[in-house]
Amino acid sequence: MPDVLPDGFVIDLSIEAGDWPDEDSLTAIARRAISAAFAAADLQVVGDTEVSLLFTDDASIRKLNREWRDKDKPTNVLSFPGSDPRGEVYGPLLGDIVFAYETVAAEARKLGIEFSDHLSHLTIHGLLHLFDYDHQDNEEAELMEGLEKAILASLGIDDPYADRPLVADGG
Repeated sequence: MPDVLPDGFVIDLSIEAGDWPDEDSLTAIARRAISAAFAAADLQVVGDTEVSLLFTDDASIRKLNREWRDKDKPTNVLSFPGSDPRGEVYGPLLGDIVFAYETVAAEARKLGIEFSDHLSHLTIHGLLHLFDYDHQDNEEAELMEGLEKAILASLGIDDPYADRPLVADGG
């Protein structure tokens, strides 16, 4: 898939903790997933918009999850929107997406899928949260998951929701 990120779009990537692949590999996975999301979902941002991706471990994300969501447990990904949209256009600080290595790796193993495919899914999931997509109720979850499935299909990645019922969890 060609890189269709908007002009001036910046991915600020940091590895804080965890046994993540190298920065070049993570950047390639993120660019591919984010580019597919922009193409398939017609996401709109102002010029020179930035998204920050933080790759960390379960201990760090557990602290964030406790502080921001009152959930004292690790999770796979958290999103923190950076600015209010101007109508349907977002930016210039789109927000932060944080990933926890142990949880992401364990989920990929349990699901029997490639680590990079699962990370691509979670990158897309986290990005959609920055654009106000959510899964607080079944209607929102159906919309968000349908969009995720379409984006992943454009990357040749199987439907991650195929073997489980739709469940809104607010996470």
